[in-house]
Amino acid sequence: MLNYIWAGMILLGIIYGTLTGNMEALSNAAMDSAGEAVSLCITTLGIMALWMGLMEIAQKSGLIAKLTKGIQPFISFLFPGIPKGHEAREYISTNMIANILGLGWACTPAGLKAMEALSKLEEERGNAQYIEKGKVREASNEMCTFLVLNISSLQLIPVNMIAYRSQYGSANPAAVIAPAIVATFFSTLAAVVYCIVKNRRRRV
Repeated sequence: MLNYIWAGMILLGIIYGTLTGNMEALSNAAMDSAGEAVSLCITTLGIMALWMGLMEIAQKSGLIAKLTKGIQPFISFLFPGIPKGHEAREYISTNMIANILGLGWACTPAGLKAMEALSKLEEERGNAQYIEKGKVREASNEMCTFLVLNISSLQLIPVNMIAYRSQYGSANPAAVIAPAIVATFFSTLAAVVYCIVKNRRRRV
């Protein structure tokens, strides 16, 4: 669907530029945007390398393991159906910690592994609906809860936004940290309440 939307926007831009006689301006804008995209990627790559390195240090030092252990009561509260010691707990914890630290690149692999582990859990329970012709896998309560939390996650350091603001000449790129913490705190709180209410209704 997104491919069709982008293709439609590009086509409309070309048609509008042709009809209004602004094809030169359109071409210049496209070239300038391409250059900015490359520059932004390079800036983001540097910041990503820095934070991924810090994440690796935190993991080697045992900090991530301690944080993972510390949020287990929270995991048990939100995911009561996941047995203690199950691999899904570790992946979910790693994903949540990476999200809180603003490391979107680091949380993606853990998120995918968490979904795989939750899928295996459903297979162990005998509840899985396998993907076949004309059929679509149905997400479990745990999968839906994890997805909602992953999207609304609290972020202490919004690395992406800091990188974008720095790239486009912000005088204080880190000024977005406090508003981001407030906004993501309430989005996470709303997500937690929503998941609790929906899960209770499903169990009734």
